[in-house]
Amino acid sequence: MEKVEHTVLEHEGNERIDKVITSLESDWSRTQVQQWIKEGLVLVNQKPIKTNYKCSIHDQIEISIPDPEILDVVPEDMELDIYFEDSDCLVVNKPKGMVVHPAAGHATGTLVNGLMAHCKDLSGINGVLRPGIVHRIDKDTSGLLMVAKNDKAHEHLVNQLVEKTVTRKYKALVHGNISHDYGTIDAPIGRDPKDRQSMTVIENGKHAVTHFHVIERFKDFTYVECRLETGRTHQIRVHMKYIGFPLAGDPKYGPRKTLDINGQALHAAVLGFTHPRTEEYLEFEAPLPKEYEELLEKLRKN
Repeated sequence: MEKVEHTVLEHEGNERIDKVITSLESDWSRTQVQQWIKEGLVLVNQKPIKTNYKCSIHDQIEISIPDPEILDVVPEDMELDIYFEDSDCLVVNKPKGMVVHPAAGHATGTLVNGLMAHCKDLSGINGVLRPGIVHRIDKDTSGLLMVAKNDKAHEHLVNQLVEKTVTRKYKALVHGNISHDYGTIDAPIGRDPKDRQSMTVIENGKHAVTHFHVIERFKDFTYVECRLETGRTHQIRVHMKYIGFPLAGDPKYGPRKTLDINGQALHAAVLGFTHPRTEEYLEFEAPLPKEYEELLEKLRKN
């Protein structure tokens, strides 16, 4: 474990400890430094402090930098549909049926396994099993994801999600006929107290907002575009069920008698964000998977 020492300079007086430490090394992010502080790896005048500590001139800071964690994820060569890549981030189009990161029951074959083989430099902020993952989409949802290659980029992209400046548009096929062309669902989402494996609209849940507009109507279904303002777990699936139009094929939130499509008809079609280094706005669009297009064509003929 490497140790770094620093004496607080005059211009650093009254600054937050995480800001002062981050300025010492360009590769350190504030999120990473805050984690070190919580783990007791940062001492000021030989005493542990809190993340909001304000420095005084001549404070003696000692940082114990943990050794890099050896990743348990096995790199796997696989064909990845990459839409954009540079030294800071990449955008990948995840196929339906692929799990984003390893977990119980899914140690291999995940997007992270493929990313580990494709590029050696991924942000470690999200932990050993989720390197580089800034946000995720469900196994049976296809579409675009952004991945961070370093901690600075990771922090920048996460902040954009928090500040709601990331464009995320999904194409969804839902049961029933939505009569109005546009709508906004503003309803808090949290764990279902009756089923801890599911999410639901609940009074003490987290703030969640989904905007939608109708693209096309069929006999018993409606094809919509949903734009996420927030990004809660299963947000679109839960919100569309809440207003009475659950996703077609959804095994968790939809009706049992539905289209035989092996999972919810949901595709992350559009992803836009500000590049963490150049500050240029980038936007990408992935076409519907072939089986999704074929499903719509079939409905048009009925």
